[in-house]
Amino acid sequence: MSHRSRREVLLGAAGIGAGLTLGGAGRAAAAPSGLPPVLITEQASKRLLVMDSRVRVWDPAVDPGVVRWAFSPVGDARYRDAEPDISWVYPNEAKVRRYRGRTYVLTTASFGFAGVVEWPSGRRYWAGALGPGDDLLNPHTAELLPDGNVAVACSTGARVRLYAASLGPHSTRYTEAALKGAHGLHWDSTREVLWAMGSDELVAYRVEGSRVRPSLVRQFGVALPVATPGKSAGGHDLFPVAGSPGRMWVTTTASVFQYDIAGRSFVRDFAGASEIARKSVKCVGDDPRTGRVVTTVPEAGLGETWWTTTVSLHRPGGTFTYVNGGIYKARWWLPR
Repeated sequence: MSHRSRREVLLGAAGIGAGLTLGGAGRAAAAPSGLPPVLITEQASKRLLVMDSRVRVWDPAVDPGVVRWAFSPVGDARYRDAEPDISWVYPNEAKVRRYRGRTYVLTTASFGFAGVVEWPSGRRYWAGALGPGDDLLNPHTAELLPDGNVAVACSTGARVRLYAASLGPHSTRYTEAALKGAHGLHWDSTREVLWAMGSDELVAYRVEGSRVRPSLVRQFGVALPVATPGKSAGGHDLFPVAGSPGRMWVTTTASVFQYDIAGRSFVRDFAGASEIARKSVKCVGDDPRTGRVVTTVPEAGLGETWWTTTVSLHRPGGTFTYVNGGIYKARWWLPR
């Protein structure tokens, strides 16, 4: 994901405001039943949206009910100090987690916002402005740890930060570790390590120290598969394979892999690999019950070169389409 300058983006920008929309089934063309809802980062409207998967074409202007939940921190007093007017410009991550009996959406935005938002209330568990108004750090994903602290991958800043978010919603205390092009994070509860993916390697960190003063200790790293010798792999998305514990989805500039943790190897032996494994995939995830996989790939002719209006389905193939949208990532709504 590249970026326009702060001046280009912010001139004329208008606040969206936080919102909650609980709708019924949409009335557009029906999609296959039995799928989880779809959580998307919709950058054209600067919102996180949970979309009705029973509907194939999402057009909120015609059928508002296709949007099951919406969030933006802009105009929300609970997030004022995170400066969302300038930090919430390109929301680039949304994933759902369970913690102490509650459901949270983890989110980041390229111009500095990082947060953990309670669903469906929108209440702030924790949020911060990491260099608000520019992409010098570029938060690209976050992860919630069992002790309540929050890790943030900063791609342009080339670091993984671990915030002592358990101290409260406004905590600014953090530790950090260097990682070139940090893009992906996943907490491995089985091995009790924080996986982080950068441009060229996948790294496992142990979390040491105390809950209030944590530290990140590199345990080991493995080089990402490279399509062209001498070039960067361009690691992008890192996400657990829901249907195969012990594996993680990995996307690079050139392809999609699964990482076999026990075997410490990148493989493409998964079902549907011939359709799923392609270049420029921004996100990937599977539904363990149906086996359906979602991905997003940029399409030409939109407001930004990394946007798409299409969420691709695999096994079997299909699509969801967001009319006049600017989607970056899409994930199944699977609290875990």
